Amino acid sequence: MTSLRIRDAASLLGVSDDTVRRWIDQGLLRAGKDSAGRKSVDGRELAEFARAQADAGPDPLGVGSSARNRFVGLVTRVVSDTVMSQVEMQCGPHRIVSLMSTEAVNELGLEPGSIGVAVVKATTVIVETPGGDG
Repeated sequence: MTSLRIRDAASLLGVSDDTVRRWIDQGLLRAGKDSAGRKSVDGRELAEFARAQADAGPDPLGVGSSARNRFVGLVTRVVSDTVMSQVEMQCGPHRIVSLMSTEAVNELGLEPGSIGVAVVKATTVIVETPGGDG
């Protein structure tokens, strides 16, 4: 059973320690004690809580899509040359970077401050875990 300290749970959820403590105080999230006697949250329970709290945010496209990994965000940077562009978006706590044609950037009107939806459709997703002793 994975047990997470309050600050680690907060970091994983992209909120403050105080927010996690409020959720615990409100009975929305259960806490226990770790081996050092500090307040902690069960990893499985935190995962269920995160899934229940997940809010995809309003999707300005309003279209159907088979892609499940859709991140609504704010365009923060566009670097273009005559052929290709790099578009950076801030989607909640996540920075998403896309390479696309400059023609597409111009057609979509992408510029810092505009809203977009980053759609990630990949057949390979790599999952890593923190390093351990073995």
